Amino acid sequence: MTTRKITYPHFGNYCIPIEYLMTKGLDSQYVTPPPITKKTLELGSKHSPDYVCAPFKIHLGCYIEAIEKGANALVQLGGACRLGYYGELHEQIIKDLGYDVDFINLAKGDYSKPQTFYAEFKKINPEMSLTKATSALLTSLKMVECMDTVDDFVRRNIGFEIIKGSFEDMYADYLAALKHVESRKELEYLTSNYMKRFKAIPVKTPKNPLKVGIVGEYYSIMEPFSNHNMERELAGMGMVIERWMNISNSLFHFQEKEMLTKIRGYSKYNMGATSMSTIERALQFAKKGYDGIIHLKSFGCTPEMDAMPVLQNISADYKIPVLYFSFDSQTSDEGVKTRLEAFYDMIKMRKEAGR
Repeated sequence: MTTRKITYPHFGNYCIPIEYLMTKGLDSQYVTPPPITKKTLELGSKHSPDYVCAPFKIHLGCYIEAIEKGANALVQLGGACRLGYYGELHEQIIKDLGYDVDFINLAKGDYSKPQTFYAEFKKINPEMSLTKATSALLTSLKMVECMDTVDDFVRRNIGFEIIKGSFEDMYADYLAALKHVESRKELEYLTSNYMKRFKAIPVKTPKNPLKVGIVGEYYSIMEPFSNHNMERELAGMGMVIERWMNISNSLFHFQEKEMLTKIRGYSKYNMGATSMSTIERALQFAKKGYDGIIHLKSFGCTPEMDAMPVLQNISADYKIPVLYFSFDSQTSDEGVKTRLEAFYDMIKMRKEAGR
């Protein structure tokens, strides 16, 4: 039997808990795709339909690069938008390119019925131990939660560090240490220790700093390459950066009825995928007096396109500026940077004028 070498496309730093699940829970080898670069996007774009969204192209490029590193089994997760259909299309394209690989499409599972994922996991390792896999899954989810907690703290404080690079260097050390975690107890100890170290980093926060909230489509927010490292750019300008969208909140804190109640004056329905979270968070940022909102999405993301007119209404009602980005394979780093700088200058002048 050919040794299974599993891979999954990059998705921020969440490849670390995914690798933990595959290796510790399913006793499989894991092949981490090379870091996403313009080559990855170009490779995916070359073999994708023209008008498909950028995340589809990035995923495809990651798969191909991982196959070239030796991966022979590709995992695809499901999702609330067209992500749920990526699996079949990616599989067909990859087979048409002549690659002999297996495809494990978790979109076939039902999140309301966890047992439906069992058959797909068995494809990864037919001899898997359900007890071992469940334990590893719970630890992986806890790892995601720990990472998101650290991310939130870093995001709010990195713009005010006294010694430039302090947070990034320590965060890189934290991620490297996570790769060697063996148990949940070790994970919690490691994260607690690093949180103390993060809190000890010297910062100089102004009395009334600029605050920007980020909302939008799942992948474009959480994958730095996809949004041209926007959070790093914003931090370099010296401001508090806030975003609700991460895997922990999406899995454990998404309350549809509660959100619909909060946004009743702006939307009566859930328009799909991340649209409702986008509206609810934007409204909260506006009510809390944030200086601006940045909306991110991939080109052609229909749910987020539906949310944009609602954001314009929130902007008008609360007099809060909203900057819209729609990313595709042609979006340039310089173009993004120029627009962010102009937005920063504008909200800074507004804040100073309001003093």
